[in-house]
Amino acid sequence: MFLWSQSSIIERKWWLLLYDGRMPSIAELKQACGTEIDRHRERITSLGETIMDAPELGFKEENTAALIKRVFDEAGLPYQDGLALTGVKAVLRGGAPGPVVALMGELDALLVSDHPRANRSTGAAHACGHNAQIAGLAGAALGIAKSGIAPHLAGTIVFFAVPAEEYVEIGYRLGLVRSGKTSFLCGKQELIKLGHFDDVDMAVMVHSSSPEFLPGKAGLTASANGFLAKSIRFKGRAAHAGVAPEQGVNALDAATLALAAINAQRTTFRDEDCVRVHPIITKGGDLVNVVPSDVHVETYVRARTPEALLDAATKVDRAIRGAAIAMGCTVEIETVPGNLPLRNDTNLARMFRDNSTQLLGTDGFTEYPHSGGSTDAGDLSQIMPVLHPMMTGAKGNVHSPDWHIADPECGYVMPAKTLAMMAVDLLANGAEGARKVLSEFQPGFSKAEYLRRQESVFRTEVFDGASALG
Repeated sequence: MFLWSQSSIIERKWWLLLYDGRMPSIAELKQACGTEIDRHRERITSLGETIMDAPELGFKEENTAALIKRVFDEAGLPYQDGLALTGVKAVLRGGAPGPVVALMGELDALLVSDHPRANRSTGAAHACGHNAQIAGLAGAALGIAKSGIAPHLAGTIVFFAVPAEEYVEIGYRLGLVRSGKTSFLCGKQELIKLGHFDDVDMAVMVHSSSPEFLPGKAGLTASANGFLAKSIRFKGRAAHAGVAPEQGVNALDAATLALAAINAQRTTFRDEDCVRVHPIITKGGDLVNVVPSDVHVETYVRARTPEALLDAATKVDRAIRGAAIAMGCTVEIETVPGNLPLRNDTNLARMFRDNSTQLLGTDGFTEYPHSGGSTDAGDLSQIMPVLHPMMTGAKGNVHSPDWHIADPECGYVMPAKTLAMMAVDLLANGAEGARKVLSEFQPGFSKAEYLRRQESVFRTEVFDGASALG
């Protein structure tokens, strides 16, 4: 038996509804959650703004994790913490066995040092809306737990605050991998590896958006690109650039040839694969009068499918090796896994559309085209049903200094209500909704296949172009 506060008429009416001998409808269960979320509106908004002013980078989100743990304590939810270093996982069990639905929010910020609310020491800023994700997750936890609807759900709700979605500080994260503190560079990948999603059947989250980024009040894309990352180092031989350039081996020329060869590959990429390769030279030499002998290039290779991603990466490597042969230098190619392509589950997408239009109106929902961006929710979507939609509440361009939550209702409160409503749709009526999702889902990989694939991407190749042709 649950103990109920008698502090409001609404609570007393809901207490009677729960125990008057009949099963509440899905609409009544949703209304109960929404009422509780409205009661905690100030708490939810304040949390989002507090996190906005205290951004932390991935795998370092100790203070943000502490804030969400405080909410879980308020909601009476038991939790595990320190998962993949900083993740927090709370659990609410329903009145009957059934599927496990994870509601997710991301803890980390990214690097936008000139953002007005950036951390002046680290350059971290919430210029992507993860602060709103955590606020929405907190609101859903408070709404579902305090409404007392759990006995009418068949299954379990996991409230999962996950670390390190943004792909930043690659050197630092590779240090974590090399020291054995993590196995991957992103949070959901690490949580999969550690087994913290083994007891989860599907996962839902809501990402912030803005009119400058995407039109409409809410929407989603069916899919998004995956990617892998390459750090490339051309090693030549230094010489005086004016007196004896013939004695040098120009690593910058090799890098320039590599970029041209990569660009020449673009006509070989199929349009439907949405391949994106965008290299930059991060070090072009040391002194203008010295033949460059140490030149660094970084690139992502993105594509719509895992197969297209590997094909594009193979062509990029071939272009790099060819440039090393042409100039007779050595090149080191370090490849690390990024994210696999995102596949939004169609049944979860339908539920999101229905619930968001209830909240925002029939003109508020937009179907977006395939996205060239990437997220580690894509990794999870390859092994279980996942939803990664957008709700507008922000203003400004994503990942830029002008990004902020301009509309607290759409940015913080509506995502909380949407998550709660989807949990009800999935687990009410004997979890009919969740069972349909699971019965129609076809995974891209098993967990074991996924881990083998991503682990195989880690590779460092040293290629000697001077001796490659014998």
